[in-house]
Order: sequence, then C-alpha cells, then structure tokens
Amino acid sequence: MEQFFQQLTNGLAVGGIYALIALGYTMVYGVLKLINFAHGDLFTIGSYLGLTLLTSMALTDKLGPFFGILLLAVMVMILVGIVGILLDQVAYRPLRESPRLSAVVSALGASIFFQNTIMLIYGASFHVYPQNILPRMVVNVFGLHIPMIRILVLLASVVMMLALYTFIQKTTIGTAIRAAAEDQGAAKLMGIDVNGVIMIVFFIGPALGGAAGLMVGLYYGQVNFTMGWIYGLKAFTAAILGGIGNIPGAMVGGILLGVIEALGAAYISIAWKDAIAFLVLILILIVRPTGLLGERVAEKI
Repeated sequence: MEQFFQQLTNGLAVGGIYALIALGYTMVYGVLKLINFAHGDLFTIGSYLGLTLLTSMALTDKLGPFFGILLLAVMVMILVGIVGILLDQVAYRPLRESPRLSAVVSALGASIFFQNTIMLIYGASFHVYPQNILPRMVVNVFGLHIPMIRILVLLASVVMMLALYTFIQKTTIGTAIRAAAEDQGAAKLMGIDVNGVIMIVFFIGPALGGAAGLMVGLYYGQVNFTMGWIYGLKAFTAAILGGIGNIPGAMVGGILLGVIEALGAAYISIAWKDAIAFLVLILILIVRPTGLLGERVAEKI
C-alpha cells in the first residue's frame, strides 16, 4: 500500500503538470477551434527561460528558495505569455479567414521554428537545473515519506487551475471568453472585442504552459529542447480525454493521465507506461467519444 500511495502522489504531481499544459490546448480550441501544435514548444521555452533566469539572476539566493521560485514563476509566465501573443499575431491572425487546415500547417511550422531556435541557442544536449534550489525536505503524511518538491508541484498546479476556473467563470473577461467560444459573431454584435479575447487566451494558455515547463525543470532537474513534443502530445491526449474545449475536462484528463502513467509504470512496466495511458484513452473514447466531461464541447470553454 505504501508503494501505491507513493506512486499515486507522484502521478498527481505529474498529472497536474499535464493539466496545466492541456489547459492551453483546450482554451485555444474553445475559442478558435484550432489545435495549437506549437503549444508544447512554448512549454519548453518556459523551462529554458526558467533555467536562464534562475542561473543569471540568483533569485533564490537573494529572496530565499520559496519567494525566489515564486518570482521566477511569475517572470516566466509573463515572458512565455508574450511569446504566445506574438505567435498568434504572426502565425494565426493573418490566417483567421483562411481554411482551418492553413492554420494547422502554420502551427506545425511554428513548432519546428521554436524547437530549432531553442536548439541553436542552448545546444542539443540536456541542460541541468542547479541542485538544491529547494530544500530536499521529506514530509511525513500518514506514514508516507513524500518529497517536498512533489507536494509543491501539486499544490501550485491545483492553485493555478482553480484560479483559471474562477477567472473564467466569475469575471467579466471570463464571460467574454466564454461568449466568444460559443459564438464569435454574436459576441461581436454584443460589443465584445473578439480579437482582444483571443489575445488574452494566447497569453493565459502559454503562461500556464511556461509555468509547467519551470515545474518540470525543478521536479526532474533537467530539460531538453525536444521535450515539448512528448509533453505536448500527452497534454493534448489529456485534453481529449477530458473533453477538448472544456476547462474542467482538461484538469481531470491531465490528472487522470498522470495517475495512470505512474501506476502503470510501477505495477506493469515503465517501458509500457505511455502505451498503457493511450490504451486507456482509446477505451474511454470508445465509451465516451466526446471525452469524460465533453458534452457539447463546441459551446464550452
């Protein structure tokens, strides 16, 4: 049982990371009906920006580990959010009236551009985050010895997901985003600046992805310029699992995918963990083709 709960907490932490990335996919799809294939590379940019700022500004030395990481996360989210806005302005907005396939091709091209740019700047080898940034504490919870970094990653993921859900449901801007997701033409007639809404979506989604990239660097200790592909694929899978275009669905799908992977790696084989996760996705979609929470997904965000 101890091993089960250890793997469960690990799966929840990793699932929280998947969920944050999945939210970027599902928000863009909810408004534009577009799969932003460059989103995984924005996640990678977040991890590398976190490493650069961490080593160059020594925030953890000046402010302490917790406040230093908090400020670092805010900076990374803002910078990656700006990159997301630029991506929309350059690669997607000029194609707004074009066939949907044109935007998909543009997204794939942007993904290749980002990946190669990261490789040219940082090199093709793995980069290692500084050791002992956060105290290597182990928390005893009901007899379980859980690393502090795992708890912090899970808590940070949950806080950001709940903050996003509250923002979408309770604020005027959130109402405008939901209106644009349901019917852009009607939203324009009601005086909503749809282009402004899209800009906000392309800031929030990449910002959450950038935060997830920083978490991966802190959690695993190393990053690589190609990791956006596999994390992006898994997050996209999580979004489909929960119901693409549905924010609570992306949260549930990400956490469920992380738990399935962790338990599959522990009890079956680590080499088969990805196959197990995708097999579960296929089985769920056979029963629920629109995902777990995906009814009327075209009208939700």
